[in-house]
Amino acid sequence: MSVSVRPTTIALATLGAVTTGLLAYAAYFDHKRRTDPEFRKNLKRESRRIARVAKEEAEAQGANQKRRIRQTVTEAQEEGFPTNVEEKEAYFMNEVGRGEVLCQNEKTHVEAALCFFRALKVYPQPGDLISIYDKTVPKPVLDIVAEMVAFDGSIPVGGFGGGPGSDAGGSTGAVDD
Repeated sequence: MSVSVRPTTIALATLGAVTTGLLAYAAYFDHKRRTDPEFRKNLKRESRRIARVAKEEAEAQGANQKRRIRQTVTEAQEEGFPTNVEEKEAYFMNEVGRGEVLCQNEKTHVEAALCFFRALKVYPQPGDLISIYDKTVPKPVLDIVAEMVAFDGSIPVGGFGGGPGSDAGGSTGAVDD
């Protein structure tokens, strides 16, 4: 007489053994954490080290992004911008279209911001365009555009640079006699 074991029985027994092992380890870990002061110190030390490494990586990534933004603005300035009205209009439409497509992907936010920045450079009233961007462009991309405008400094807008009495971005409206 042979005894056959069904596959579901084997699977259930294995699952029970694994679950029991995990629960035993969790109980052991909790007991060790509660009673062993050296173990607690090591856990705290390790969590502080992980937090420090994460903070350093975030700072390095932020510095890298700022460098990349400055580099892209400099490259855009070197390329130049159209001067003819028809060319400006076509350039503006092309750059805004590309920016809208690129801002859909989180990995291409800097490229999208560069497109919006280029469009802003050729737009006749940049302040009006900034208010449109504020309503339509995702915040991470808009923040990068703001950094680009701040680095460039030649775009006379009040939306990023400060409020109505600030001299960030150009003319105060005074006329020289």
